[in-house]
Amino acid sequence: MTEFPKPPFPAQSQSTPGATDAMRPKPDHGEASYKGCGRLLDKKVLLTGGDSGIGRAIAIAFAREGADLLISYLDEHEDAKSTKRFVEDAGRRCVLAPGDIADPAHCRKLVRNAIEAFGRIDVLVNNAAHQMTFESTGEISDAEWQRTFAVNISPMFYISKAAIPHMKAGSAIINTASVNADSPNPHLLAYATTKGAIENFSAGLAQLLAEQGIRVNAVAPGPVWTPLIPSTMPPEKVAHFGEQVPMKRPAQPRELAPVYVLLASDEASYVSGAMVAVTGGKPII
Repeated sequence: MTEFPKPPFPAQSQSTPGATDAMRPKPDHGEASYKGCGRLLDKKVLLTGGDSGIGRAIAIAFAREGADLLISYLDEHEDAKSTKRFVEDAGRRCVLAPGDIADPAHCRKLVRNAIEAFGRIDVLVNNAAHQMTFESTGEISDAEWQRTFAVNISPMFYISKAAIPHMKAGSAIINTASVNADSPNPHLLAYATTKGAIENFSAGLAQLLAEQGIRVNAVAPGPVWTPLIPSTMPPEKVAHFGEQVPMKRPAQPRELAPVYVLLASDEASYVSGAMVAVTGGKPII
């Protein structure tokens, strides 16, 4: 709990969606620390938003636990290639699938590609997200509002709907929600609204799929040090990012990965319909 960087950080800004190597300090995805023990041996995974941030940490941990992955991302090709190298260095397969998940046809194509590559889907991780910061409702355009919903919540339905027929009993769906689902940041109005929708989507889907033996859970991160931060927030807020939680710092992506590993593993056989908070001490009620 004491070895991770704390703010203030260097004031910094990037264009959306941001790049890992340009961040100071550079995020820790568990590259040098995560050690697997076969908890996901031979699992076949479809992961969205897997190029950087939480997604990269998930990919590294899953691969070192024995999983093969299809990684969906928008157009951050260099970050995605780096993630792929980490997966392959762990001796596992990695298929990269760039494209915009706001397109329902692309969502269905991702599932087809995963089936073509692996023959089945054991774990679906809906992790991709879009966010922007605004000081007032007048700054939020119709297009921005629609884009946030089109990336953050609708693809979870499209991809899940397409994937479920290829998932057997014992499979798992994990959706990335946020502390904003219960404690919305007013400057992230569109983003926070979609995260509340993800919480309800996950809880409802868990009940719907219980008889099929498919578990559905959500993870609610607090502040996490990812490229999304310097590319969507003013530099002065980036410098103090994470100070608002009891631990007084943002999480590093590697601190999220073990929760996803647990929820994807057979050890979580009775865990479904849950939202797991990883918030640095900030309660979710």
